[in-house]
Amino acid sequence: MAATAAPKPAATPVQGVINRIIDGDSLTLQPEGKAPIEVRLRDMDAPEICQPHGLEAKKALEQLALGKTARLTVSARDSYGRSVGLVTVDGQSLSRQMVAEGHAWSTRGRYDRGPLMKEERMAIALRRGIHATQGAVMPRDFRKTNGPCK
Repeated sequence: MAATAAPKPAATPVQGVINRIIDGDSLTLQPEGKAPIEVRLRDMDAPEICQPHGLEAKKALEQLALGKTARLTVSARDSYGRSVGLVTVDGQSLSRQMVAEGHAWSTRGRYDRGPLMKEERMAIALRRGIHATQGAVMPRDFRKTNGPCK
């Protein structure tokens, strides 16, 4: 009989105050009495800070989150060592809000258009944020052409 793997335990959420916004999809969460955690928001990709709408995306995330108490559930680590996870403020996902308001795209998988595609389609239909004009370039395509921001 084959052994079955034990289910992976759910990540324990961390609560803290968002004390820094790095760009449109990265921030720092300060848990009480612990070291700050640099976080990359899950399920979305905001424009690079040096690409069109990058600063606007950062400002939008600042308005939604800076100085507010948040809850982080980590799901992974990225290649830069940041925690990747779901961050909620007042029970609302920051990723979902950023995509719905047109400040980011739903992350694309190899075989799908991402978990927040419904919100992205609505933002496109309503011409919000990055979708207000033609020619917005997804961050992954921008990085392929221009490299990382300096």
